[in-house]
Amino acid sequence: MKDLKGKVAFITGGGSGIGFGIAKCAAEAGMKVAIADVRADHLEQGLAKLRAAGHVVHGLLVDVADAAAVERAAQETVNVFGKVHLVCNNAGVSIFGPMDVATMDDWRWIMGVNVDGVINGIQAFMPRLKAHGEGGHIVNTASMAGLLVGPGMGLYSASKFAVVGLTTSLRYDLAPHGIGVSVLCPGFVRSNIHEAVKSRPKNLAATGYPVTEEDMKRLDGVLSVGMDPVEVGSHVIAGVRENRQYIFPHAEFRDELRAVADEILAALPDRDPEPARMAVEDWRRQRKADAAKLIKNL
Repeated sequence: MKDLKGKVAFITGGGSGIGFGIAKCAAEAGMKVAIADVRADHLEQGLAKLRAAGHVVHGLLVDVADAAAVERAAQETVNVFGKVHLVCNNAGVSIFGPMDVATMDDWRWIMGVNVDGVINGIQAFMPRLKAHGEGGHIVNTASMAGLLVGPGMGLYSASKFAVVGLTTSLRYDLAPHGIGVSVLCPGFVRSNIHEAVKSRPKNLAATGYPVTEEDMKRLDGVLSVGMDPVEVGSHVIAGVRENRQYIFPHAEFRDELRAVADEILAALPDRDPEPARMAVEDWRRQRKADAAKLIKNL
């Protein structure tokens, strides 16, 4: 989707952080923008900044873990702007610590926002993108933690690995409809994700990871060295225009990704593949190659 001027973007978590950065860059590219956020204060701040710059924007207070709420937001966006072309399922929360102390509420909260939130956005907007026949693009925000793991990252990485997997598969499924799909995998960004616990539902409050104000200040300090959200947004808009599968704004992970890829390849058995199984895999790969031709032409 190279020509963005006059088209419509919908962005979750759009009141601050990466979501706001994407919204600003989309608006500067000439798009009309609907931003959704679970926090009213972030939503109002984001809307005020965009309107002050003269952009056409609409705000929606939405919990992305609520499928019905996301469906209502999709319909409201269409009611206001007529169509939607770019959907950024960006809202996310974080939680860190050893997996062996996690509660089921911890799992339900992080998976509900980070995975179900993306699924809810896809389910609500995908039929609308297909219906107008003008093509479009979906960007799902994962993380470098969706490709690289370490101690204390289990819940967060599990959610982000899921987003990477569903997004890269969706890319093939939507290519016949002229819809591009990208997964955004950022590293550290100056954002408010350290405050995510403030929007955690009370019915999911039982946690193995109690977070204090001091903890939030410490994480805020770590995030202070992060990339400017608007710079991330510029990478997203470039990725949409070029229909990239992966949008990687940060260069710090090149060697680590290479090492992971090498470790995976080294773990394969050193023998010839079994012919019957290889035939099945060749059939799968051919289907993938056929879909890739469609993607290349988007």
